[in-house]
Formats: sequence, structure tokens, C-alpha cells
Amino acid sequence: MTASPALLIAGHGTRDEAGADAFRRFVEELGRRHPELPVAGGFIELSPPPLGDAVAELVERGVRRFAAVPLMLVSAGHAKGDIPAALSRERDRHPGISYAYGRPLGPHPALLRVLERRIAEAADPSWDRAETTVLLVGRGSTDPDANAEVHKAARLLWEGRGYAGVETAFVSLAEPDVPGGLERCARLGARRIVVLPYFLFTGILPERVRRQTGEWAAERTGIEVRSADVIGPEPELLDLVWERYEEAVAGDLRMNCDSCVYRIALPSFEDKVGMPQRPHFHPDDDGHHHGHGHGVPSHAH
Repeated sequence: MTASPALLIAGHGTRDEAGADAFRRFVEELGRRHPELPVAGGFIELSPPPLGDAVAELVERGVRRFAAVPLMLVSAGHAKGDIPAALSRERDRHPGISYAYGRPLGPHPALLRVLERRIAEAADPSWDRAETTVLLVGRGSTDPDANAEVHKAARLLWEGRGYAGVETAFVSLAEPDVPGGLERCARLGARRIVVLPYFLFTGILPERVRRQTGEWAAERTGIEVRSADVIGPEPELLDLVWERYEEAVAGDLRMNCDSCVYRIALPSFEDKVGMPQRPHFHPDDDGHHHGHGHGVPSHAH
């Protein structure tokens, strides 16, 4: 039994082994940074180890209290429904354990600094920021609140940094898609574009962003397009996860519910208010299969 709650990292999962391995190495690095408490991580789907195995590992090490941090940039269905459902089942499976649930990472200033570095790495050194447009590409969701968070990240990335503009697109489930986002940049007069994937680690969807970017650029003349890398396991990300852990332990979550479709009647989403949260199917992840059971009564805000 430890004095402080253990740390559990909840990841999405990917069929891309390099992306799954990056997550596992990230969890190992967190453990090395914080030897004073047990650290484990698991996925809600697609990749080993499953989240249930990570919880079992902690229980075997004598853990009875832990804080779970979703390693996700936005609060979409996985963070609102799938992970709370999985944690609820694990509590039933291991009587006597308790946990606090942290909030997703969000457009934290530290991550914005990493995104700024990724743009600089991708852009030609001769490019003037005032003539460079950025297309920030998120995963995409059926949850308008989650998509709005990507737009918020784009606006915060633009503020004070001198780019010609920061536009937004999505690789699945939401519009505009990557080609549509690039077309918008071109119609706004952009001639130098950096496409920036808003993803933590590599995987099928970030690679799809890169491929679609290349296909679009190959058919255009007079427009220079570069593809940036994902955020990656940077020190800023390690520090932010620890910050989210400390928030969860202290009970200081500060989660914004003002535009959540499960609490607020947004246009065209009125039927979702108060809807029970159940794991959902995300069709644009190749080979995507859910096996998370029947959900929980409501999402954990």
C-alpha cells in the first residue's frame, strides 16, 4: 500500500505497433521519473495491454487507490464514456479498490509550445511565419464539444505567434476533412502550408493525414505543403500528465460541461441529453472493434 495513489494511464490504442510501443515506452518513462509510486498503463482497445490488465497489475502490487489519467487531447466519447465504463467494471472486478478520474490533456500551453516546434521543424527555414499557414488536423468526433476543442487549440496556437493563419480539419467523422481543409487554406490565399497532426503518437490516422496531404499537394502547383510530426513523448507531455495526476488526486478537475451534449441541448443533438454512456464504434480506425461491455449509466464529468 502506498501513501499516494498509484498512477494509471489510459490510452486509446492503435493497430500501428510503433504507436502502441511509443505509448508503452511513455508509461515506462513516467515510472522512471516517479519511482515513489506504482505507474501502469493500458489501452481501451486495439493494443496490448488492455486497461483491465494494467489495473490487475497495480492490484497485484498492493495498490488499492489510483488516479487514472486519460492520455487524450480532447474530451470525446472515449474519455467521457469508454474509460469510465472500463474503470467501473474494474472496480467491480477488484472489490476494495478506489480511483479518481482525471481530465484529458487539452490545449495546454506546454503542448502548444511542442506544436510550435513541430511547425518549425517541418517548415522550410526560409519561410516567413507571416506567410505560413498551418492546418491543424484532429482525429474528429461525433461529439461537437470535442471538435470545438480542436478549434480552440488552433486559435490558441495562432494567437501571438505570427502565423498567417491556423485552420482546422479532421481525419475522420467530422468536416472539413484533410483535402477540404487544404482547399480552404488555398482559397484564403495560402501558398505555404504546414499540415500539423494533432495527435500524441504515430498511428494509422496520423499516417493517413500525411498520405492525404501528399496526394493533395501533388495535384497543386504554386503551393508548398509540408507535413509536421505528431507531438511525441516530449518532456512537456510527461510533465502535463503528472499535472493531471496531481489534479485528480486533489479533486481539482475543472472540467468544462458548458457545451457537453450529454448535459446541454445543442442544436441537432437534443436527444443526447442525459443519454447513458456506452462504448461506441469508431469506424475510421482500421480494424476498429470495441469490446467494452454495456457501459455505465452516465459519463463522468
